[in-house]
Amino acid sequence: MIANLLQHVVKITGHRDHAMLDASIISALQELVGAARMRTLEIYRQDDELYMRQRAWLEDGHIELKDEQELLETEGEPVADYPELVACIAERGLQALRLDADGGNTMWLPVWLNDRIATCLEIHSATPYSPQAAHIIEGVLSVYRNYQTLLDYSERDSLTGLLNRKTFDERFSRLVANIGEQEQGAHKELPDRRHTPKSRAHWLGVADIDHFKRVNDQYGHLYGDEVLILVANLLRTSFRAQDRVFRFGGEEFVVLLRSTTEDEARRIFERFRKQVEEHAFPQIGSITVSIGFARISDETPVVILGHADRALYQAKASGRNCVCHYDALIESGLLPPEASNEVVEFFFDPPN
Repeated sequence: MIANLLQHVVKITGHRDHAMLDASIISALQELVGAARMRTLEIYRQDDELYMRQRAWLEDGHIELKDEQELLETEGEPVADYPELVACIAERGLQALRLDADGGNTMWLPVWLNDRIATCLEIHSATPYSPQAAHIIEGVLSVYRNYQTLLDYSERDSLTGLLNRKTFDERFSRLVANIGEQEQGAHKELPDRRHTPKSRAHWLGVADIDHFKRVNDQYGHLYGDEVLILVANLLRTSFRAQDRVFRFGGEEFVVLLRSTTEDEARRIFERFRKQVEEHAFPQIGSITVSIGFARISDETPVVILGHADRALYQAKASGRNCVCHYDALIESGLLPPEASNEVVEFFFDPPN
C-alpha cells in the first residue's frame, strides 16, 4: 500500500497541466480506495451564481478528459442544485456528504486556492468509506490541492491574479491549432464557405490602458499598480465564464473571446471599455482603455496577434478610448492590407 501510495504521489506531482493532474488523482483513488465513480469539477461564477462542469471523470473503469476548448463550451450545472455542497462552500468547508436515493453516498471535496474555490472532487460510493480509506483520501487530496496551488501560481500574474503571458502563449497556440483543424474540415465539406458578421467564431482582443505612463509619472507606481488591479477586476466581471483573460505585460491585457458573432464580440468589448470609462479610480479619477480585436482563424498565432495589435494601434491613433476590429478596418481602407505574412512579422508597442 505504501509503495503504491508513493508511486501515485510521484505521478500527481510529475505533471505540468491540470488535465493530467486530474487524471492522476482519479487513478490514485481508483486504485487505493476502490473508487468506481468520481469526477473532478471546475467551479466558476456566472451572473453572480456558482456553476460546475466536469473536467475529468471515471466511467466503466476508464478515465475520460475534456480539453479546454470542449470544457469551456460545456454548459455547467448550477451548484445550487446540490444543497450540501452549497452549505460546505458557504462555510469554506473541506468536505460535504449526501446520502443518495439508492443508498449510496456522494462526497464532495472542494479545493480552495487562497480564498477562492476553483475545483471540486466528487466521489460516489455504495457504502461509507472506512476511517482508513477516508484518511488515504484526505492525504491524496492534500497532495493534489498543494500541487494545484503551485500550478495555479505558475500560470498567473503576481500583481493582478489574471493568467500570465506564458499561459496565454500555451493556450492560444492550442486554441489556434484546434480551430485550424476544424476550419480545414469545414472547408473540405463546404468549399464556398464564407464568414459573415453573423457567423460564430472565436476572437482575440488586446486592451491597453490609455496614457498609463502619465499615471505612473504623476501619481507614482503604487497608484499605477492599483489601476492595473482595478482594471483586472473589471475584466473578470465584464467577460463570460467561457472566455479567458490574461495580463499580457505592462498595461496591456489580452482576452480570448469564445464562440460568438462579430457584432456580439464588439458589443462585449464595448461594454468593458465603457465600464472602465465610468469607473471612479481612487485619487486618479477616470481612466480609459483602447481595444483592438481580430477573428481567430487558421492563420498562425503570430499573425492573428499582429492583426489585433494593428487594430489596437489604430484605436490609439483614432483618439483612444475606442474599439477597433481588424477586418472592418481593412474593408474600410483605414488599414492597408499586409504585404506578406510569410516572410517577416513586425511588432511595435502602441503609444500610450
